[in-house]
Amino acid sequence: MFTVQFKFIDLKNLFLLLSSVLLLFQACSKSDQNIKTVVDDSLFDVTVGSSVIPYIQVTTQNVIQNEPKIPGLMHVYVEESLVFSSTIGIEYRGSTSYRLSDKKSYGIELWDELNEGYDAEVLGFPEEEDWIFMGHVFRASNNTIFDPSLMHHYLGYQLYRSMDNYASRSRYMELEINSFYKGVYVFMEKLKRDSNRIDVNKLKATENEGEDLTGGYILKIDKTAGGDVAPNEPLAYYENNWDDDARYSEALSFRSQYDIFGNILTNEPFGPPNHSEQYLETYFLYEHPKNDDITTEQKNYIQKYINDFETALLADDFSSSERTYIDFIDLNSFVDYFILNELTGNIDAYRLSTYMHKEKSKPLRMGPVWDLNIGYNRQDRVPTTDWIANYNQYVSRDAWMVPFWWPRLLQDPVFQSALQNRWNELRVNTLSNAIVLGLVNITSEFLISNGAIDRNYTKWDGIPVDYPSVVSDLKRYLEDRLSWMDATIGAF
Repeated sequence: MFTVQFKFIDLKNLFLLLSSVLLLFQACSKSDQNIKTVVDDSLFDVTVGSSVIPYIQVTTQNVIQNEPKIPGLMHVYVEESLVFSSTIGIEYRGSTSYRLSDKKSYGIELWDELNEGYDAEVLGFPEEEDWIFMGHVFRASNNTIFDPSLMHHYLGYQLYRSMDNYASRSRYMELEINSFYKGVYVFMEKLKRDSNRIDVNKLKATENEGEDLTGGYILKIDKTAGGDVAPNEPLAYYENNWDDDARYSEALSFRSQYDIFGNILTNEPFGPPNHSEQYLETYFLYEHPKNDDITTEQKNYIQKYINDFETALLADDFSSSERTYIDFIDLNSFVDYFILNELTGNIDAYRLSTYMHKEKSKPLRMGPVWDLNIGYNRQDRVPTTDWIANYNQYVSRDAWMVPFWWPRLLQDPVFQSALQNRWNELRVNTLSNAIVLGLVNITSEFLISNGAIDRNYTKWDGIPVDYPSVVSDLKRYLEDRLSWMDATIGAF
């Protein structure tokens, strides 16, 4: 039997900790309760006993594709009671993770009887139509496992929300598709424009001048997705379509005028995938409005805004008291984004899965955080005693490098001061050792005590996973990282 040792936590910190993990134990929503029906768990592919972890069954008539979604039926059970049912559209999601993992992740959309999307509250989360079943990358045949703790996404998002930022609301679930158990997943919100998600103005195609033109926008620094650049291909195509990760185009994106060192780029944008100078480039993908909807005027506005910010950041004299780059950004959001990604050792931070958004008449904000599966010292590319922002010092000519923004910001005494003040504030409670390590303890114990770890690693075997050691290593990493950040930030 797995056991987890708990350290003493004072009452104040315990209250904060329990508040931060409330979603683990939340009751079903009022709308869910209306259809609550008790069932026998012999209907499930595995025996879940007294587990309180939601169990989701999906049935489809056709083979699930990477693109487009196919129709299916979803039943959500909590403690052997049916709490929600809906027709859905379901597809695989992920690019690298899809190729490398036998345990796939899925994107779903709630569909009505006409297969049109509709909003509904699921598992107590605010009404929406788009959701994700997030798996963890696992393939025994080549010894690939990214997150044996099953906690990387969940912990980071919980902590970011506790810092008063939006992060995808997340809840553990177990998944069964077409009568086959798939293991432990995280049910989470898809990042998108919504008043309860990334809350920016719904920019219309008619808003092309004046204040209307200033927002809202959502941009992303990331790979291009196979479904966007090569939709409707046979499923086997997506197993090895690596070039589609870097198939940037003027329709989908725009390129920074500066390279990763802050120099003006001289090569033409939108070159072929993985060309010799790609490592120097940073592309911004249009997330809202989507590339099919954004107008020329809106493209011109947001491109100029990013360029003006970058130019100011490079031009400002950090030995003086004057800063112009701060006119373009919400500095506090940059600080919080930096802190969370650095604490979690998110090796993809700043260069991939990097969201930013701009509301009407307001400055650019970083976030939400996203995709932490290879964080927490699971990759050996940057020492744990340096900033992930210094990635470019350790990795050369990766297809995706850290933009010059972050090393440049770390040189600025104003940014350093804001970082130091915020760090000291958070370390009192929100990111105290007791809260951070306690969150790991309570989350891992929740998964263990409900039998989820045993069930998951019975399904996904072939790679030995000593779960108590995995949890201990995770806590040791976080404790060491907190200590290093204390010393480094304190020395500014």
